[in-house]
Amino acid sequence: MNFEPRQLDATALAHALRHSRQRTLALADAWAQTLPDLQIPYSPELNPPLWELGHVGWFQEWWVGRNQQRPLGTACEPDHARPPSALPGADALYNSSQVPHASRWHLPLPSLADTRAYLTNGLEDTLALLAQAGPSDSDLYFWRLVLAHEDMHNEASVYMAQALNVPLPPDWARGHAQPRAVDHGPMHVPAQTVSLGYSGTGFAFDNEMGTHTVALAAFDIDTAPVSWARYLAFVQATGHRLPLHVRRVNGEWHSRHWGQWQPLDDTAPATHVSYTDALAWCHWAGRRLPTEAEWVCAAQTVPGFGCGEVWEWTGSAFAPFPGFVPHPYRDYSAPWFDGRPVLKGFCAATAYRMAHVHYRNYFTPERRDIFAGFRSAGLATG
Repeated sequence: MNFEPRQLDATALAHALRHSRQRTLALADAWAQTLPDLQIPYSPELNPPLWELGHVGWFQEWWVGRNQQRPLGTACEPDHARPPSALPGADALYNSSQVPHASRWHLPLPSLADTRAYLTNGLEDTLALLAQAGPSDSDLYFWRLVLAHEDMHNEASVYMAQALNVPLPPDWARGHAQPRAVDHGPMHVPAQTVSLGYSGTGFAFDNEMGTHTVALAAFDIDTAPVSWARYLAFVQATGHRLPLHVRRVNGEWHSRHWGQWQPLDDTAPATHVSYTDALAWCHWAGRRLPTEAEWVCAAQTVPGFGCGEVWEWTGSAFAPFPGFVPHPYRDYSAPWFDGRPVLKGFCAATAYRMAHVHYRNYFTPERRDIFAGFRSAGLATG
């Protein structure tokens, strides 16, 4: 059995798909304990939880169960004719490429029980088809895609819950176990050439394709993301706004995690920091954000380079690599090449399967609801 996250064979994929679905349903149950009707106020940054749940099932059915060109992998024609969904009217409810965001609060969505049944039956169909699939990367592409998609939506469920103060069981809120990165201070990285883009076998996202080299001047970079101690010193010195889910009570700092307030660990990475917040800290500290190429270089070469509790803003815009060609899920990357920053690494809610040095996350610069922080860089002095 292959346990490389991007090269999972059919047996490992089946296990991972079941695990991801288990997390999906456990998080849905936690939501339902606080919000029995799963209704939330409209937000341009969030989705209705019941819609999210049905969309996960629909996406899997669309790209696996109803996809008549599965073995073609990235050569699949995305708009080919498909048989109808097992859930009547599902396309008009859950196709995120066609259903406007604001309308999702007003759709006649199936009940939670019916939605759970749709997901359960759909997964069994998905696994039955997987048992018949060939072993090549093309053969397995769509199962790997729907796994990544569900893992990403599980992470979204967690940061949505954080934003709305919905308690979650820690075992399901966390996507992986990652030791705390130790801050050894800035580390020198000599001038060198770094390769960007994924060039291995297995699964890759379209925005990672297009391997190319970037020449870097010498620089220094933090070995760990900026901690609360470093960030709150800036807040107190400048009066800059506090991140979400942080408060000061009787002279003590507290942070909220999974619906619970607790004493803030000032060695932990500052979290719920926007790109503009990160730039303001860098200006105050005489530092800067690393570029995507610098981050990748450091992750591959700096001893003790630690990440895993927060996504990290970089100073690079999310843009296509040379020769970019969209994969069948056309809306994954191309619509978002609009100058928003790249984030690197992964956060505590990210499934371990998603963690990869070449993975490129991307959110608009004002977002503070996601589990994002940053590390700083500067010009090397030696």
